[in-house]
Amino acid sequence: MYIIPIAWLYVAVMMAVAEATNSNGTVLGAIVTFVLYGLLPVGLILYFMGAPGRKRKIRIREAAEMQAAQLQASPLQSASLPPDAGGHAPTDAVPAVGKEP
Repeated sequence: MYIIPIAWLYVAVMMAVAEATNSNGTVLGAIVTFVLYGLLPVGLILYFMGAPGRKRKIRIREAAEMQAAQLQASPLQSASLPPDAGGHAPTDAVPAVGKEP
């Protein structure tokens, strides 16, 4: 996965070396060449390639935080019985307003 960025950085380094060693070239030109042709494009590409992984980690972290908040908010609820398992008889249904039973 990282072979292409490594190869591109190698090419950018060679371009910078050629710029610095040329009779009309300067070290400042070599630095600018390396940054603009090497570091900046490779950094952007690696940042964009890492976006799905960052989103996945954020979703996992949010889910873990939500689960921890739910457990902290109601620790007894997870260990309690379901609502209808109390053993009491159900009450009579309440008729709707305005209607007779």
